Amino acid sequence: MPVSAVDAINPAFQHAKQQLLQPFRFALWIRLAFVGFLAGEAGSGGGCNFNGNIPSSNHPRGSQQFMDSPWIPQFIQHPEHYVGLIILLVVVAIGLFVLFTYISSVMRFILFDGIITRECRIRAGWVRNRDRGFRLFVWQILWTLAFPAALAVLAGSSALLVWRMRWFDHPSDHLLPLIFGGIAAFLVLLLLVLVFSVVYVMTKDFVVPQMALEDTTAIEGWRRLWSSLSAEKGGYAGYIGMKIVMAIGAGIVLGIATAIVAFAILIPIAGAGVAAVLAGKAAGLTWTFYTIAAAVIVGCVALAFLFFVGSLISVPAIVFFPAYSIYFFAPRYPALAKLLWPQPPPSQSPGWPTPPLPLVPALLIF
Repeated sequence: MPVSAVDAINPAFQHAKQQLLQPFRFALWIRLAFVGFLAGEAGSGGGCNFNGNIPSSNHPRGSQQFMDSPWIPQFIQHPEHYVGLIILLVVVAIGLFVLFTYISSVMRFILFDGIITRECRIRAGWVRNRDRGFRLFVWQILWTLAFPAALAVLAGSSALLVWRMRWFDHPSDHLLPLIFGGIAAFLVLLLLVLVFSVVYVMTKDFVVPQMALEDTTAIEGWRRLWSSLSAEKGGYAGYIGMKIVMAIGAGIVLGIATAIVAFAILIPIAGAGVAAVLAGKAAGLTWTFYTIAAAVIVGCVALAFLFFVGSLISVPAIVFFPAYSIYFFAPRYPALAKLLWPQPPPSQSPGWPTPPLPLVPALLIF
């Protein structure tokens, strides 16, 4: 019988406890942290604030003196001279996004296998799931492109409506419609973000198992899932609501733990960075393209290390949330239920006589 969103919590918790602590294997934690980080399952709450002083209009020379400072690189002072470099950086950023999307797609199947088998074999999982990961990768790219397309449709339709109503000709005369129209557009934007987020979550929770077990496409998986959704809207809505609540709670707890550990790690990293800058100044180095590129690379490495540490702290959540979706979906998906709860082999009927042992192996013993 299908279980509710609340009923699936306890078996998922027991699964995570047994896989991670009975027995405790640090190597398994490292592999799960690596896979969860690349699969996009690890996450921590947090925020950052940017406080800057905007130059006053009464002192226009202040900003010019700042831009003329020798500490400001030339390509920031004159970006028009580095158009080719900017285009190259944009192309590299897009290429890295595509690459990590593909890696994330394959790692999603490796994580699913790791939850089912209670092991995590990255190399064998990569070889086994490359084709499935590519199909999921194509779906993720198309879905990612669909979001800005939907935003463009929303912005274009809103601008067309305002233009047809001629509200921008005399905006002071149409202040109330503009305010309510802006609120309506913002609500539609929130609804759009919610829909895209829910579709993404349900894809990785309920479509990926179908792709892994039956080698289907994401479209076919969604067609089957839609039939199940139509028949049980309340159950899946409860699942989404419960997962949001648990994700908020886990994000707060893991965010606090990650912030404490990150602060302890950042102190020596910041000290090393200050020492490197002072040593560079003493050696006569200045901020050029190469020194800034080296600083960016070092910063990216340090940031990746911090993310991995956060992922290592988030391993319980990396295991619990996929297990939660598996235990919720298994009663609704027979192939997953058969894999999760294998049936014991049928016992021999007591009415049938036991077949005699073959003579040849018995003679060979002697």
